[in-house]
Amino acid sequence: MNQPPNIRALVPKALKSSITRRGFLGGTAALGVGAFLAACSSSSGGGGAKADGLNIYTWGEYDDPAVLTDFTAAKGPKITVDSYGSNPEMIAKLSAAKGTTGYDICVPTHSSVQQMATGGLLTELDHSKLPNMKNLTPKVVNTTFDPGNKYSVCKDWGSTGYVYDTTVIKRNLTSWADFLDAAQKEASGSMSLLEDQGEVAFTYFWANGIDENTTDPAHIAAYRSFILDKIAPHVQAFESSTNASISSSARALIHCWNGDARLGILANSEPDRYKWVWPSEGANLWQDNWAIVKGAPHEDAAYEFINYVLDPTVSLKELTYIGYNTGVEGIEEAATKAGIKRPDLVFIPEAIMSKLVYSKMTSADGTIIGIYDELKAAAGK
Repeated sequence: MNQPPNIRALVPKALKSSITRRGFLGGTAALGVGAFLAACSSSSGGGGAKADGLNIYTWGEYDDPAVLTDFTAAKGPKITVDSYGSNPEMIAKLSAAKGTTGYDICVPTHSSVQQMATGGLLTELDHSKLPNMKNLTPKVVNTTFDPGNKYSVCKDWGSTGYVYDTTVIKRNLTSWADFLDAAQKEASGSMSLLEDQGEVAFTYFWANGIDENTTDPAHIAAYRSFILDKIAPHVQAFESSTNASISSSARALIHCWNGDARLGILANSEPDRYKWVWPSEGANLWQDNWAIVKGAPHEDAAYEFINYVLDPTVSLKELTYIGYNTGVEGIEEAATKAGIKRPDLVFIPEAIMSKLVYSKMTSADGTIIGIYDELKAAAGK
C-alpha cells in the first residue's frame, strides 16, 4: 500500500501488506518492526490544532490512510505514524523515554490502560476538548478498566472465536467445547491456535465454565495438563494474523479474532467454505483505545484528532477499512446501509455480547505464559 504524502511509516516493505493490529496482540510474540519516525515537518514544540505535526504511536495498518490525510487537509497538522508490535513493547518505549518520545497519541489495549496511567505514561483527559465522545455507545464508555474514561477513549473493539472448514468438518460447531473436541478429531494436524498466551488459555477456561481471569492454581494446573496432553499433539501452527490461512483454505480449524476471520473469508475464492463461530459459552472482549501520551508536544492537536475520528462519518470510514466495531452509536446501521460486506463478522450479537469478559492482568500471567511456551515446544509431537 502506498503511503499518503503526509504520513510516514517506517515498516519493512516485505511486511507492509501483512501487518494487522490483531496480528500483534500476543504479548511476547512481538515482531518489533516499529521504529521511531521523524516528524514529516519541522517541530513546533508547542502543540495546538494548527501545529505542524501530530505523532501517533499505534499498531500497524490500523487506520484508514485517507482518514489521516483528510484530517491534515481539514485541521492542519501533518501526521507521523510509528507502529509497535505489542502493548509491552509500546509501554517499554514510553517508560524508558519518560515523556520525551515526541509521541502525542498511543493506542493501548484495555488491559494496559491502568498500568500506563499508574506509571505516569498517560495524560488525564479533558473531556471538554472531546465533544464527540457523546457519539460513543454506552457499551464502550465508563468501563471497568477506565471508569469515567479518565485516560482513554474507545478506538474499536472485538472478540475471539474460530472458523472451521465445512468441507472437512461436517457437523455443526457452536462452542469452545466443540472447538477443543474437533481439534482432537477431524482437525487433528490441520488446526492453528492464536499466537496469544491468554487467548489460548481462555479456550479451555470458557469450555469448562471457568472465569477467564482465574488465578486458581488448580484451574491453571488442569489447563496445563489438558492443553499439553490433549491438544498439543494436534496443533499444526500458531498464528498471529490468520486471514491469510483462511483465505487460502490452509487449515480445517483456525482460532482467530473476528476481524481477521472476516478478511480471510472475504478473500477466499470459496467464501462459503468457512463458518465463523461466536462461541456459545462466551469469550474474551478486547478494546483498543485512544490515549494522549504524557508530555505530548502537540497535545491540542491530539485532542483535535481524537475528536475528529469520533465523528460518525469518519468512524464509518475507519470501520470499513479495519473491519472492527468503532463503538460509535448507530455505526452498525450506518455500515449496513453503506453495504459493508459480512457485517455479521463485525458486530457482535447481543446474546454473545452479554457473555463477553474483559481480560485483566493477573498474578497468574507468568504461569500462563510458561504453559504456552511448553505448548509450542510440544506442538505436533
